[in-house]
Amino acid sequence: MVAVNPYIGSREIAVEIRHLFDSPIDVQADEQWSYVGNKKNQRWLWYAIDAVTGCVLSFVFGRRQDAVCEQLISNLKAFNIRTYYTDDWGSYSSLIPKDKHIIGKQNTQKIENKNLLLRTRIKRLTRKTICFSKLEELHDTVIGLFINRYCFQSS
Repeated sequence: MVAVNPYIGSREIAVEIRHLFDSPIDVQADEQWSYVGNKKNQRWLWYAIDAVTGCVLSFVFGRRQDAVCEQLISNLKAFNIRTYYTDDWGSYSSLIPKDKHIIGKQNTQKIENKNLLLRTRIKRLTRKTICFSKLEELHDTVIGLFINRYCFQSS
């Protein structure tokens, strides 16, 4: 599969994702908060990564509600997922089949480390900062562009 990213011009990037659809994979999912405008207007980044490669498979923005988690899980249906590793947030338990769901911090270390990386590199995700978004659209776009560039653009 060859993709053209409009943000980096006409340079083509070859992306091999076939293995993600063919063989079963393990997924780590988590959510992290930030805010738009003020700390009362929380904005959550929900995302899932391949537990082996650390590649971001899907991400969505919204509140910390079942509907947003459901959107993330729905996006992941394109992959052949063997096991979901998450924390004990109730949305995961209600939406992921029990036979495919393992709860616990011992299996989410890679995504927790990615949370730290995102907070370090994207100041809008830092809890105490002077850099914040005033519009949800701008907030989501900046973070989404970083994830796309960091995960899919080779240097």
